[in-house]
Amino acid sequence: MIILTAETLDPVAVTDSVRKDGNGAVVTFLGTTRDNFGGKTVTRLEYEAYDVMAIKKLEEVRESLCADYGIEDIAIAHRTGRVDVGQISLVVAVASPHRIKAFEACHEAVNRIKTIVPIWKKEWFADGSRWVACEDHEFADEAEHRHAHAERHATAVGD
Repeated sequence: MIILTAETLDPVAVTDSVRKDGNGAVVTFLGTTRDNFGGKTVTRLEYEAYDVMAIKKLEEVRESLCADYGIEDIAIAHRTGRVDVGQISLVVAVASPHRIKAFEACHEAVNRIKTIVPIWKKEWFADGSRWVACEDHEFADEAEHRHAHAERHATAVGD
């Protein structure tokens, strides 16, 4: 299950989607908006996504984790739009026959989502706002790679 929505997330429904009789472990991660960061008061978060690509990348994360950990049941739901303090922006639910793979796959899912999925977060503070870690996405690296490749190719062609 992959969900990308501006609606409130239902962690119970996401978790229930991976529960099966053959799974002895279910691990659910809830990413929630906290009320502070770096000594500042956070009033809300806002998420924007390149929807089509974000859904594709979320599915890639899910499929690669299933293959990497030898499990079948992973669900990911991410919210877009305004997410107030205490609300959930991300649900990752992983089920497996044994707990270690479920914990490890859930942890890795969150890391991969933050790294490769084109969803951007804006933190709103009592005294202003800022976009968070947009430069960390692989898309910036891909653009740099393409630029460097084009420069190398142009040099090689000109030689």
